[in-house]
Amino acid sequence: MKENRKIIIHQLGESFRDCTSIVPEPCLEPAAGEVRVRHHYAGVNGVYDQMMCLDRVEHTRVTPPADTGVEAVGMIDKLGPGVNDFCIGDPVAVVKAGSGYRLGQVCSTDDLIRIPQCSPEILALVPSGVSALLALEQVGELSRGEVICITAAAGGLGNVAVQLALGAGNHVIAVCGSDEKAEWLRKIGINRVIQYRRENMADVIGSEYRDRLDLVLDSVGGETFDVLLENLAPHGRLVVCGYTSDRLPTARVSNERVYTRLYWKAASVRGFMNYRFAKHAPEARERLFNMLSSGRLTPLVDGRQFTGLEQVADAVEHLLAGQNLGKVVVDLRD
Repeated sequence: MKENRKIIIHQLGESFRDCTSIVPEPCLEPAAGEVRVRHHYAGVNGVYDQMMCLDRVEHTRVTPPADTGVEAVGMIDKLGPGVNDFCIGDPVAVVKAGSGYRLGQVCSTDDLIRIPQCSPEILALVPSGVSALLALEQVGELSRGEVICITAAAGGLGNVAVQLALGAGNHVIAVCGSDEKAEWLRKIGINRVIQYRRENMADVIGSEYRDRLDLVLDSVGGETFDVLLENLAPHGRLVVCGYTSDRLPTARVSNERVYTRLYWKAASVRGFMNYRFAKHAPEARERLFNMLSSGRLTPLVDGRQFTGLEQVADAVEHLLAGQNLGKVVVDLRD
């Protein structure tokens, strides 16, 4: 790798495009216990990217200039002294805040994730697919024969979650916002697809699934959360994976307290944040890689092509506008 460049946040604000710039970075040599990775693909996490620019990420304080991006897959192009368990050309993934939106990086071997190959599909599983599996199993107590509702069902996390829930033998309701997404969801066998721009989600859930939602994965929040909360089944579990509708300041909520909806059903609302379940990630990745190789799982990668650091802002805006179908990936290969 002859040169390196990266995207930094140079000022705080709402627009990723306006708050970031591409800057050169020295092509560093790996020290003992380190390797240099040349990135092939970077994953896009639009809401997180925007929240970083607003300095509203709970576990990370942003002081410009700040590095951006989270996950990338690539190949090792140089080894530091004493590195014997990796080789030049090995495909690896790195999932670390501030490391994704750059052409390459030097990192400790402790930060490397071994992957079968460098591909957008593998990137879609690391970490979005892992998050889907852990949210369902570790927090949602995924079972069989239940009614499961998943919002943002054709997004980076949602597309894997609906496949896992369906594969486990459940009745799956998928909520999405476009005809294209609805078509894909029906094609893979989802039992009930709600395209909320064509149907009123509250009416559908209230009439067809009143008090029947055993497990919910919600990453939207707002009024969507209220509808799902109201229709939890006895012992139902509502897992909060995010709240995209509330990422910017909104009007004050005047609904009744959440416990009035939970107490009589012995139901629960639970939060999922992937880094809180990091110890389970290696085993989850291996299972997902096996599902991929055996054809039991096909992670959905958005079909729009984004190439180079120059198009990362386009990719972020594409995702924030809800135009994506699956995981949004940027190609960083030469």
